[in-house]
Amino acid sequence: MTSLSSSEAFSLAKKYLVGGVNSPVRAYSFVGGTPPFIAKAKGAYIYDIDAHKYIDYVNSWGACIVGHSHPEVVKAVSEQASQGLSYGAPTLLEVKLAQKIAQEVPSMEQMRFVCSGTEATMSAIRVARAYTGHHHILKFHGHYHGHSDALLTASGSGVITQGLPGSAGVPPASVASTLVIPFNCPASLEKVFAEHGKHLACVICELVVGNSGFILPQQDFLDTLKNLVKRYKVLVIADEVMSGFRVGMGGAQKEYDIQPDMTVLGKVIGGGLPIGAYGGRAQIMSLVAPQGDVYQAGTLAGNPLAMASGLATMNILSQEGAFEQLHTRTTQLCKGLLECAQRHGIDLVSANLGGMFGFAFSAKTIKNISTLNALDHNIFKTFFHCMLRLGIYLPPSPYEACFISLAHSQEDVEHTLAQADKAMAELKDSLKP
Repeated sequence: MTSLSSSEAFSLAKKYLVGGVNSPVRAYSFVGGTPPFIAKAKGAYIYDIDAHKYIDYVNSWGACIVGHSHPEVVKAVSEQASQGLSYGAPTLLEVKLAQKIAQEVPSMEQMRFVCSGTEATMSAIRVARAYTGHHHILKFHGHYHGHSDALLTASGSGVITQGLPGSAGVPPASVASTLVIPFNCPASLEKVFAEHGKHLACVICELVVGNSGFILPQQDFLDTLKNLVKRYKVLVIADEVMSGFRVGMGGAQKEYDIQPDMTVLGKVIGGGLPIGAYGGRAQIMSLVAPQGDVYQAGTLAGNPLAMASGLATMNILSQEGAFEQLHTRTTQLCKGLLECAQRHGIDLVSANLGGMFGFAFSAKTIKNISTLNALDHNIFKTFFHCMLRLGIYLPPSPYEACFISLAHSQEDVEHTLAQADKAMAELKDSLKP
């Protein structure tokens, strides 16, 4: 172990890294306190430099679905590393991973690998605009599609809003063609298509939402979306960076019988290494260079280490019973959390699909981000810190989804629920007037 504590490491990090981190949520700004600095991870557990062990429900934000440092994944990456880290040239590994993805996600007839989900969504929208000849795009309030300018928008007070910059440094012109409406609201869909449908290039949507809490789509919303995009000939981009190969081998689009024109992937398909992919119908993807005039490139795209890690991960997920195990463990955990909250008289809702789940201290089902925004998040903060102290590592924000891996055992789930019972007992006491 290092001689530095997490607190000391965070102080040092803030001298050289902006906010002490390389991604904002890691700074614990929402929940307060010092983030534990991780030294290693194995299976369902992570270990910080203070020698604490945690059951991990972040799993590198869903990427490590087979567990940390899985022997088969480590072997594949190690063997590839001995042959070279990067070539900047085609490899058979790229072809094999693309073939596997296309087999499981038939809507992705052709694809292009990139290095992040942000690159994937940015590129997919560029292709959609070129294909349709239209510039307007439609997204949903609270859905996160990476940090490219056109997608960093915040909705205003109206039901339908022109995109407004959601970050300093984003010019209003960059989001002027971005429309934002509430998720799971068929009436808003009808209205925006009536006003802008003839000028829309695409609708980009997290079919299963992971950055506004964990939110499942409602059937009336999906039915309305299907009918409208068909009527107006608007492309659908399914953002499955989080849900792809996480809620099932075919992703959320298979679960909800959606046939998107394009799909973006990340996380799981790299098995924990940086990756992204966008793809769709061959006719659409033919517009991408070198076949077409839509330019996109990347020096490290198709990196052989990420390809090897992704292929090993896919092979493990393809084994019989893998997703049944994920579903069983996740369902057991969510059911147990609800029962625990009920015992202590605390309002809680929870939902899950595959190995992805979420919970919120609410009496109402989370339909979209507006429901979540209305909650008292001090309750979550108290619960989060109780669980962290008890050895359970949860996302440090109520706006993030949680993840279970194949490495999580029955005993891990039972232990988590036992600790949750203690945390909710403390929470109940803190809520007393």
